[in-house]
Amino acid sequence: MRFMMIVKHAEKQGPPPKPLMDAIAKLAEEEAKAGTMLGSGGLGPTALGARVRLSGGQVTVTDGPFTEAKEVVGGYAQFELKSKQEAIEGAVRFMELHKKHWPGWEGETEVRQMFGPEDFACK
Repeated sequence: MRFMMIVKHAEKQGPPPKPLMDAIAKLAEEEAKAGTMLGSGGLGPTALGARVRLSGGQVTVTDGPFTEAKEVVGGYAQFELKSKQEAIEGAVRFMELHKKHWPGWEGETEVRQMFGPEDFACK
């Protein structure tokens, strides 16, 4: 089963501390060696982004920053795991690293099962 883990937090928390990034790099290396992590990455601030929206039959582009954003997606990781429970356990390990290496940081990791075209093919 494929899962996407999406890290969300307030945008203006500053850059993560080096010890946290080192711990995340070590965890990512272990997961990659085990063959469970398919990819991951951190995302830049909304000031560097844009939103492309379809509404009322019109496509519009809005450059960042997005002042109404209270919480942003700060990063993601994709995994191939045996169960939702295994995915949740991985997310808990990841958040424990934040607790240990970035006291006071607040955020969440959303765990979502992924589906590909083969999951929607007509049979």
